[in-house]
Amino acid sequence: MTTADGDLPAATQHLTENLARVEALSQRLVAALAQKRAPNPALEAPGQELFLKAGSALMKEWLEHPGKLMETQISYWGQALKHYAEAQAVLAKGKLAVPEDTGPKDRRFSNPLWDTNPYFNFVKQQYLISAKAIEASVAAIEGLEQVDRKRIDYFTRQIIDLMAPTNFLATNPDALERALATEGESLVRGMENLVADIEAHKGDLVITLADRDAFKVGVNIGTAKGGVVFRNHLFELIQFSPSTETVHQTPLVIFPPWINKFYILDLKPENSLIRWIVDQGFTLFVVAWKNPDASYAKIGMDDYVRDGYLTAIREIKAITGEEKLNAVGYCIAGTTLGLTLALMQKRGDKSINAATFFTTLTDFADQGEFTAFLQDDFVDGIEEQVAREGVLASYFMTRTFSYLRANDLIYQPAIRSYMMGEAPPAFDLLFWNGDGTNLPGKMAVEYLRGLCQRDEFAGKGFTVLGEKVKLSGVKVPLCAIACETDHIAPWRASFAGVAQMGAKDKTFILSQSGHIAGIVNPPGKDKYGHFTSPAPFTDADAWRTAAEFHKGSWWPRWAAWLAGRSGKRTAARELGDSAHPVLAPAPGTYVLERPEA
Repeated sequence: MTTADGDLPAATQHLTENLARVEALSQRLVAALAQKRAPNPALEAPGQELFLKAGSALMKEWLEHPGKLMETQISYWGQALKHYAEAQAVLAKGKLAVPEDTGPKDRRFSNPLWDTNPYFNFVKQQYLISAKAIEASVAAIEGLEQVDRKRIDYFTRQIIDLMAPTNFLATNPDALERALATEGESLVRGMENLVADIEAHKGDLVITLADRDAFKVGVNIGTAKGGVVFRNHLFELIQFSPSTETVHQTPLVIFPPWINKFYILDLKPENSLIRWIVDQGFTLFVVAWKNPDASYAKIGMDDYVRDGYLTAIREIKAITGEEKLNAVGYCIAGTTLGLTLALMQKRGDKSINAATFFTTLTDFADQGEFTAFLQDDFVDGIEEQVAREGVLASYFMTRTFSYLRANDLIYQPAIRSYMMGEAPPAFDLLFWNGDGTNLPGKMAVEYLRGLCQRDEFAGKGFTVLGEKVKLSGVKVPLCAIACETDHIAPWRASFAGVAQMGAKDKTFILSQSGHIAGIVNPPGKDKYGHFTSPAPFTDADAWRTAAEFHKGSWWPRWAAWLAGRSGKRTAARELGDSAHPVLAPAPGTYVLERPEA
């Protein structure tokens, strides 16, 4: 259709222009995908052995109990047909309506059209019926070992989530409404976002979760005052400026995980654990780990203990003039703190007065949601990958963690960015989540094989710097904080590790929420509470049954515990000393590094 003078209508003209932009973007997309690293099949899917086990178990079930499988299949047919008949009956009345839906709400289907439009409602209901049938069929398979059962359940769930109608343009009413309202502009912007993400990661698809231009570390995020007072090839040691006239005599050091960056503890002033600790009158040091490149391929757990933990402890003692300090380990850094403490116990080194573990696993008998990835097929693939590249690239770590919460960290962000054409939000936590780090090849394999797979620290012993150390060797007074819904370090598994530690003085605090929000939970907001219990360290569920709930953050409770083990008050300390001048202002230089792999 044209106007009287032969020109296209404005709407059609706009659509034509957008289609031309799509053509140009398609060429950029092809060029970007051509840069993709050589794929490692072992890191893209579970090994064939798992498929063979599942297939064999299904065939055995079919031969021995054909009626049970037929019952599941017939039930699915019946539900799908019943819903189809109900939809037809409603439409036959001449009304644009849908059958009554009394099922549970799913936030993926929040658009009203899923409940009012016959087409979208039919698609939604058939998907939910199919998902339920698939889950029931898999659950009915018998004869699988527990690990294989967990893995098959996990990958089944991944397929079900992937096939949700919200993930496809033709069956996503939000995306279609936006495309119509913008005359295709939203789809063009979405494709621009997609191409930009693939170009930024050299052919790999990594969804940008937060506006990368909204934050700058050291400027509007990670801004606590302090300075780097020591640096080696593995870490920078940051001492934070005091905010009180007097401080506790015993200094405190935090070892954050080197899987990501320390400023999760200093996102904004109002939720900064670092600032809060300083405000309580503690002399605080934080280790900022080097973000390794391929030259770090041979760096292993021994290096992190010797050149990281033991060196940091030595330098803090020299700077403060104190013979003892208190230490905190977060996640994998807590695991390694445990190894270090057990080694120090063997050596008769009493430099650590008390230790705190944040969401730490030291007993890996229960691998939790990581069970799917901690078997030989994937770990063999990781070993092959790091042998080729020298490091385990942050891309693989980010992807693994994201798939543990695929709807929240993959599909919903992809829908907003690529289908709706929205710019990523200015969200500090998601910005940090996307600021990943590489792992040295040797260290990654040692951690996965010796600690995660063979559970040596809780078993026969894990060798550190030539000494075999065990959990029972952790004997300093300790406080462990675990999180109730933590999917990375399940609280019961954390409890099991603490229970085996040799310390006589042990405190366990269970925070509400998960791996990050349960830790970064400042006082005052009272968003999440915490539990303490008088029960002994024998059974996690018995401990939880006897636990008392406390409203609000666990931070003040921990600070009181720490203060009782931090000596008298003394004059606040200046940064560094004559042998440790300030090398750079906080947050230092290592935290800013983003090496490619």
